[in-house]
Amino acid sequence: MTTTLTPPDDEKSTKKTPRVRRPKAARAGGTLHAGPIAYLILALFTIGSLFPLVWTAIAASRDNQRLAQTPPPFWFGSGLFDKLEIAWNDANLGEAFLNTTIVAGVSALTIVVLSTIAGFAFAKLRFKGRNALMLIVIGTMMVPPQLSVIPLYMMVAKLDWSDQLQAVILPSLVSAFGVFFMRQYLLQALPDELIEAARVDGASSWRVIWHIVFPAARPAMAVLGMLMFVQTWNDFLWPFLVLTQNGNPTVQVAVAGLGRGYTPDQSLIMAGALLGTLPLLVVFAIFGKQIVGGIMQGAVKG
Repeated sequence: MTTTLTPPDDEKSTKKTPRVRRPKAARAGGTLHAGPIAYLILALFTIGSLFPLVWTAIAASRDNQRLAQTPPPFWFGSGLFDKLEIAWNDANLGEAFLNTTIVAGVSALTIVVLSTIAGFAFAKLRFKGRNALMLIVIGTMMVPPQLSVIPLYMMVAKLDWSDQLQAVILPSLVSAFGVFFMRQYLLQALPDELIEAARVDGASSWRVIWHIVFPAARPAMAVLGMLMFVQTWNDFLWPFLVLTQNGNPTVQVAVAGLGRGYTPDQSLIMAGALLGTLPLLVVFAIFGKQIVGGIMQGAVKG
């Protein structure tokens, strides 16, 4: 008869369990490293995003005869800068850039300020009909903007604002999307305790907005301002109806008058489109880091 000896409990407890090595990316504070497939996917997305802009520049450097051939050109010609100069002079893009900057800047600034105030009211203030009003604001986002063209045009004609910049600025001073966007951000990014502490110190509503709401909402305000600036800069339908190419045109209205004739000059139109896009690229190149940082900061707060 054989007996098996079992180690006492103390000896069991002293045995070390084997350590499971985790990959470096899974450790606390580790850095995730992308593999070759991730770089390939990013490269494909980058090429696909840049292709329309590059093709516009290629088409602007060619003539109609070459653009009509098959296969189309996939490299730059020698007439790019000549076409850009012709488009700049024919469309009077200098004045158009100034007008569009005024319209887009005023609209974006007003939308950001008013949307932040309204978003704070819907997110943190308690009043009767708050939810119903918010549903109405969201409901206006479902209405196609084309339905408001006729009443807006009648109003502009009655005010005698035809071919004036205020006819484009006034309808774009508020945005239902901006109100909804700021409300959703402030619900998470602005603690109720901070507002209550300011109330205890005797701060008024406007002081709370200026010293607490605006600093807390700065990342979202930067993102919303960029989105609204780009949207207003690219707006075509309403400015085309109330402005003229020889009066106070915006960039899109001025570019629409390029290349007219029995046979439209496609390369000239592409040159004007390229000039109209470059300012947005410059703005994003300058403020892109701050905007992306604002998005990340808002994500961390949320």
